[in-house]
Amino acid sequence: MLRIINQQADVIAELQRICDRTNDEQVLHKEATVREVLQAVKRQGDKAVLHYTAEFDGQILNSEELRVSKSEIDAAYENTSKDLLEAIKLACDNIETFHRQRVPKSWVNFGEDEIVLGKRYTPVDIAGLYVPGGRASYPSTVLMNAIPAKVAGVPRRVMVTPPGGEKGINPAVLVAAREAGIEEIYRVGGAQAIAALAYGTQTIPKVNVITGPGNIYVTLAKKLVYGTVGIDSLAGPSEVLIIADNTANPVHVATDLLAQAEHDPLAAAILITTDASLAKDVQVALERQLVDHPKRLNTEKAIAHYGLVVIVESLEVAAELSNEFAPEHLELEVSDPWKLLPLIRHAGAIFLGHSTPEAVGDYLAGPNHTLPTSGAARYASALGVETFLKHSSIIQYSQTALGKVADAIDLLATAEGLPSHAESVRRRVQEG
Repeated sequence: MLRIINQQADVIAELQRICDRTNDEQVLHKEATVREVLQAVKRQGDKAVLHYTAEFDGQILNSEELRVSKSEIDAAYENTSKDLLEAIKLACDNIETFHRQRVPKSWVNFGEDEIVLGKRYTPVDIAGLYVPGGRASYPSTVLMNAIPAKVAGVPRRVMVTPPGGEKGINPAVLVAAREAGIEEIYRVGGAQAIAALAYGTQTIPKVNVITGPGNIYVTLAKKLVYGTVGIDSLAGPSEVLIIADNTANPVHVATDLLAQAEHDPLAAAILITTDASLAKDVQVALERQLVDHPKRLNTEKAIAHYGLVVIVESLEVAAELSNEFAPEHLELEVSDPWKLLPLIRHAGAIFLGHSTPEAVGDYLAGPNHTLPTSGAARYASALGVETFLKHSSIIQYSQTALGKVADAIDLLATAEGLPSHAESVRRRVQEG
């Protein structure tokens, strides 16, 4: 049953409990398993990857079978309907159009005394893209990872995804990969896939940055390899927070809550509303939709542990509570979402109005659906082109310009006890 609370003293603590849901003892126990997997793959390469793929995914592979063949990708098109292919192409176009607007430009400024300052953006050499799989398929995640990397100009883009039954990968995932420009795909998932990308194996290349969401094992693995490689964020498990007033449709709100809860037993689904009647109606509508839900078991677990309805006195209070939680997805199901928007400071993605369910952003609106979770939206942003770029500062001083700042540099270097810093400037000025 979806819980309803209206005691303000309890709300902050409850939101914090949900935000911290990946830090409980069970999760910390899983971290020990992930560390073991990472170390084994680092030492043994393919051998460990194949071992853990058999143990965790139940798939017996050899090294030659790790990489998906070109013929398998070709065959995937024959098993993908024309309508689905067109939907994938539409999503590709929208996502690429959006991300092309986000490419930062290198710049150089030529100032007085021949001082040149600038910033130069360059892509990483190789990116590793993680796409969840196994029992489910996520062609949308392929597009959300691969297209920003392509737009950023990453020359080599490597995708990993867990094998399904009979070693196969969902055809729609393979089609989405090719449409997004990915040809190098490996059938491996979980912590072992993250380890393979971070350290490299005999078959899978070591990458510079790893992106993409996954289960708790994938998230913990990304956390632990950060520093060896870059990562986008610790994305997952999924969450939605809906702010609604009396103009919201309770059936729609219930459906949107379930749309997050069905992802994972750790997914969070929260409603903050000014209307007590809506709260009750949503509770009833959600229970009705759960009856025949195809993923009822996991969805009920998520709702029971991390589902919540909070009744508040005003939308201003709702906005403050939302900022406290900093949700991955925030829906503003209110009569005037643009009026409420300025009060929102922390959210991964914001969906405005009654006709904008979070699913629009999941699939083809254009903005990325890989978003910060568990409060990280207070300081982090969506995956994007910038994730695959790094920037270098450009600095050039003429002899005249160096002479004008030499005394200031000398004073600062001396104050820090670094005499050779000061001398490196002094000699140039004196010899110039």
